[in-house]
Amino acid sequence: MFTTKKIAVVSVINDLVTDNRVKKSCLTLMECGFTVVLIGRELPNSLPIKNWAFSTIRMRLLFLNGPLFYFFFNLRLFFKLLFKRADLLYANDLDTLLPNYLVSKIRSIPLIYDSHELFCEVPELLTSPFKRKIWLKIEKSIVPKLKNCITVNESIAKIFEEKYKVKFNVIRNISDMVENFEPRSKEELGLPLNKNIILLQGAGINIDRGAEELVDAMKFVDNAFLLIIGGGDCWEVLQKKVNDQHLSEKVLLIDKMQKIQLMSYTFNADLGISIDKNTNLNYYYSLPNKIFDYLQAGLPILASRLPEIEKIITHYRIGDFIDDHKPQTIAGKINEMLASQKLREYKENTNVAAKELSWVTEKQKLKAIFSQF
Repeated sequence: MFTTKKIAVVSVINDLVTDNRVKKSCLTLMECGFTVVLIGRELPNSLPIKNWAFSTIRMRLLFLNGPLFYFFFNLRLFFKLLFKRADLLYANDLDTLLPNYLVSKIRSIPLIYDSHELFCEVPELLTSPFKRKIWLKIEKSIVPKLKNCITVNESIAKIFEEKYKVKFNVIRNISDMVENFEPRSKEELGLPLNKNIILLQGAGINIDRGAEELVDAMKFVDNAFLLIIGGGDCWEVLQKKVNDQHLSEKVLLIDKMQKIQLMSYTFNADLGISIDKNTNLNYYYSLPNKIFDYLQAGLPILASRLPEIEKIITHYRIGDFIDDHKPQTIAGKINEMLASQKLREYKENTNVAAKELSWVTEKQKLKAIFSQF
């Protein structure tokens, strides 16, 4: 590729399509004058990439998970970066940091590190001390040496800064402002016309996200239909629960889809759900993309009391909270919210929140970082 512009090579370990944070970062780099190349994976069930404004490279790997997957992904990424023309490297999350750091040193290319979470605190590593030790060693050996770091909220930034004495800039996972969007109708989407629609969406509907209890709760929910859209490591468990409990008339699971398709479902919902459990620091301090997607769709939110989420819901008065994850408790709060006059007030308040919590504003901080290179 020949270009007179500076080239930014962005790395992420997922299959690109549903990672809206990474896509927005790439588009912002372009606004700052960079030519962008995004490197990630291609899985057997990956959705196609259509009409993206920047180049993508998707690597097919023999191993889809486990130690061999991480080894070969990082090895291939290292050689891709080593021989790819670049003026800036941008590593998303700890699982891409090592090859980016090594190449940045070998070739004297500036590096930005964007940590989307407390990687070493995810449940998968907390239950595997040996794996966690390896990732912690990588993090501890590299992060203190970095000059340009980003993360998703103030709580996580504070933890990293106290631990590694390095400044972390906060760029939240705020959604693009939605204007002049005409969603498909409930009828076109095959949704029940006479029931309230409850929505849980996300590419990482995993263990301890509350999805299992949400499905169980639907036995006790009145006149409502639950949509779960996305994917994750408890997907098969959720499908089994729906079948075993004969909930197919009340619960529908839909695999991940392109953002523009997902928006029609979000705009047709009556209540958005985000009920991660406080079982680890990563979930406790999380601020999921879906919170901002719900806001842009004018969707009141039912959430668990996690500090970053609670600050937004309480400040803008756009939803309520569950007290625990018992199915009866979740169902009781859903029934209460859907029957309450407050639901209309919450929905009206989302208009203010959506205007103030806009990517148009948030990306200015990202542009200020990119302007240094």
